[in-house]
Amino acid sequence: MKSRTTILFVLFTAAVAALFAADMAVGSVSIPLGDVWAALTGGACDPTTAKIVREIRLTKAIVALVAGAALAVSGLQMQTLFRNPLAGPYVLGVSSGASLGVALFILGAPMLGLQGGVWFSSLGIAGAAWIGAAATLAAVAAISTRIKDIMVILILGMMISSGVSAIVQILQYLSAEEALKSFVVWTMGSLGDVTATQLAMLLPAVAAGAALGVAAIKALNMLLLGETYARSMGLDLRRSRMMILLSTTLLAGTVTAFCGPIGFIGLAMPHVARVIFRNADHRTLMPAAALTGAASLLLCDMVAKLLALPVNSITALLGIPVVVWVVVRNKNLA
Repeated sequence: MKSRTTILFVLFTAAVAALFAADMAVGSVSIPLGDVWAALTGGACDPTTAKIVREIRLTKAIVALVAGAALAVSGLQMQTLFRNPLAGPYVLGVSSGASLGVALFILGAPMLGLQGGVWFSSLGIAGAAWIGAAATLAAVAAISTRIKDIMVILILGMMISSGVSAIVQILQYLSAEEALKSFVVWTMGSLGDVTATQLAMLLPAVAAGAALGVAAIKALNMLLLGETYARSMGLDLRRSRMMILLSTTLLAGTVTAFCGPIGFIGLAMPHVARVIFRNADHRTLMPAAALTGAASLLLCDMVAKLLALPVNSITALLGIPVVVWVVVRNKNLA
């Protein structure tokens, strides 16, 4: 069993590395892998090609790798915490909260006469989304300190998400056409809008979320057998729940802030990892989910570039069959 798992990790790591390189080669203009390698290592290469690879495609490929891994890990944590195979990283309103923050910034700022340059716009959108996502999760976390039933928290999170979505729709209805178009483009998700400066903010936040996720592995394994068992084993449920929720906020909230809402990766990829690795231990599942998430988003980014489509539409086409399979497999799902 250990040898099989080791082989799978080696194969998936190699696949992610290959997709990472291929993602830099694919685009509106194809670049041979040899030129990509030369551009990255400082070898003989056309200056224009080197600039495209280093300043545009390398950043985008890193974002795809990190975002895919972060969303898959956060989805795994949510599915274990709620013991629900259809729970995802946005189940507690991360996406809705981020959308509200961006809506207030893009749609609300022009109404107030606030305008700025490109730097103000890009960092403002990311910051507004992160604040919105964090505020929504903070509200749910505050509720969770008073309510012990995790399913009640799930329902309340969905209600908060619905309420926030209603406010966003009102803002859309009242906004000007140009601002509305910018907001709709953000909701489609994009990996190419993240600059090197933003990447320097995205990576530490995701790393912190991943560190909290690793610290919560023991708690996640206990929660697989139910909260009653976990409590009998001496687990501090409130502390563990807060740690998992904070990890999800940092992982999914940060990705949503900088890349927009990217659906189905967090919901579908943990199931793919479970099926392929045939293991319920989060010491195996967490890195496995990270690898499958990274590989899937790199692949989706390549397809999106080839077809000139939003990456969110490609992730939906990839993830929907997996979700349908999960529903069919769990016919008795309440």
